[in-house]
Amino acid sequence: MNNRIPPPIVTFICGIAIYYSKSFFNQFFSYSNNTISLFLLILGFTVFISAVKSFRKQKTTVNPLEPRQASSLVSSGIFKYSRNPMYLGMLIILLALSFKFNLVGGIVISLFFYLFITKFQILPEEEAMNELFGDEFTQYSNRTRRWI
Repeated sequence: MNNRIPPPIVTFICGIAIYYSKSFFNQFFSYSNNTISLFLLILGFTVFISAVKSFRKQKTTVNPLEPRQASSLVSSGIFKYSRNPMYLGMLIILLALSFKFNLVGGIVISLFFYLFITKFQILPEEEAMNELFGDEFTQYSNRTRRWI
């Protein structure tokens, strides 16, 4: 694995950066920002939690730092729509924070999160899944998008 920082910690750091970088960016507030933020926050947690439940249901590891310990390839439930719903949930949560505190800076930081997680977490995980599950993972990758 290229990344030794757990994705929830990366998410937390990005969330803190969204909040504290607001003075560096123009602020765009409207009454709908709070509604959009709340909707995205609920959606993000729902996506994340349903992914964790799918992993637990199949009794495989949720540990993102040890993907080679996976005992089965999860491709049902929310994993039919995204190969990485946990990271998608984290990204949606960051976007929720962006709408609440710092729209422009938050989008920039969320883009950084997207690129960072893809390069240092998802690509190494996909390599491990390919080694563990071979053709099954290849077929799953061909029918299910990486993010959404």
